[in-house]
Amino acid sequence: MSWLLGILLKFLSGGVLDKVLGHLEKRADNETERERLRTQQSIEVIRAEVEAQEQAKAIIIAEQGRWYTAMIRPLLALPVVIFLWKVIVWDIVFGLGTTDPIRGVAAEWAGAIVTTYVGGRSIEKVASIITSRRGG
Repeated sequence: MSWLLGILLKFLSGGVLDKVLGHLEKRADNETERERLRTQQSIEVIRAEVEAQEQAKAIIIAEQGRWYTAMIRPLLALPVVIFLWKVIVWDIVFGLGTTDPIRGVAAEWAGAIVTTYVGGRSIEKVASIITSRRGG
């Protein structure tokens, strides 16, 4: 039995073990490189999103330069605000009526308006935090 162990040790010490270990190290390096590339790609996507947000912000600031361009966004939001207040305060809180739901494309617009006003700043804050941590 010891002769079998001797042959096995001679076989392993003859470079096969080094080749196996080298192969395993190469696989680990490849996995590390893939992970690095995935991380780098994620960073680029986030930076592109932040850049798009900054451009959108610059457009909004430029549009706000005149009173008639500054009023477009609030005027679009006003009907949604009135509707929500009517439903929440008048119908639900005071129990003084019922209101039909918004339907069709107008419902999609109302959802987009609410999402933009409520969620837009949160997205900007998250993007700002991520970029400040990345040094960009």
